[in-house]
Amino acid sequence: MPLSHDSPIAPPPAIPPHWGRVLAEAVRDPDELLDLLQLPDEYREPARRAARLFPLLAPRGYVERMQPGNARDPLLLQVLPLGCEEKPVAGYSSDPVGDTDARHAPGLLQKYAGRALLIATGACAVHCRYCFRRHYPYGEEPRRLEDWAPALAALAADPSLHEVILSGGDPLMLTDARLADLCGALEQIPHLRRIRVHSRLPIVLPERVTARLLQIFRSSRLTAVMVVHANHPRELGGCCAAALRRLVQSGLTVLNQAVLLRGVNDSTDVLADLCEGLIDLGVIPYYLHQLDRVAGAAHFEVSEEAGRQFVAELQTRLPGYAVPKYVREIPGALHKTPL
Repeated sequence: MPLSHDSPIAPPPAIPPHWGRVLAEAVRDPDELLDLLQLPDEYREPARRAARLFPLLAPRGYVERMQPGNARDPLLLQVLPLGCEEKPVAGYSSDPVGDTDARHAPGLLQKYAGRALLIATGACAVHCRYCFRRHYPYGEEPRRLEDWAPALAALAADPSLHEVILSGGDPLMLTDARLADLCGALEQIPHLRRIRVHSRLPIVLPERVTARLLQIFRSSRLTAVMVVHANHPRELGGCCAAALRRLVQSGLTVLNQAVLLRGVNDSTDVLADLCEGLIDLGVIPYYLHQLDRVAGAAHFEVSEEAGRQFVAELQTRLPGYAVPKYVREIPGALHKTPL
């Protein structure tokens, strides 16, 4: 039956903005971040100094999940430059996980049997202040597909390798075309079976989870595994939840790895809410990492004793599949070390 002139007509669905445009509008100025969140001026000069050491970068959608007026907001603490980052601390270094010693070719790291890691790009959508690669020399790594030839040749020459991990930076910062080209090159290596993608973008820039991105992984010969990185349950809200559901519903295995961070998730209640929130979205809590001791991040460290207590309490509150493995990375070890 035709609509009458008085019948309401539903508006067309909104077209989500392109993720590149959303990223271009990200917050990069500490003063702007402090203004947006209505924080005291006492944070300004320390934030400016720390940002000169490691720049601030936070998508506006992520900033909108923070609580105005709360300088201890757990999402803010992950991105706000602080004056304490300038102070050298014994035991903290620029390469806490031994990436330099694991570099086998430009862009190629190998630490563990059966798998190798590609530094797909040095770019990220967010600069986490605890990032273990905040001092990594990304300028020395490949950028064009032809620059990957030595790394691809090294992968092809080692039939013991069955899995390639795309890391960075953040591999989902690559355009769809560049990501498809890189995946296509990896598919040509017959002994590779899986491609694992480590990305924070589904959490902080969920617009990146597009139909084209999902199609790249669904159509690949290689079994794709997506490892996302959320540290706090409030990170899972809004568009992030929808993006994670799209990943899961596309058929990808989706795992989460978190870092135990002082002031962010150092409580059983917060970790339990995070794990349950992930499970409700179909994402498996995979690892809870002890902080990698990278220079500038000492203020985030939580003791291993406290971490073990949190995990023990999680085991009494959650089903086994919802409890992440508590681990630390030790340079030169043959696997992550359980704690």
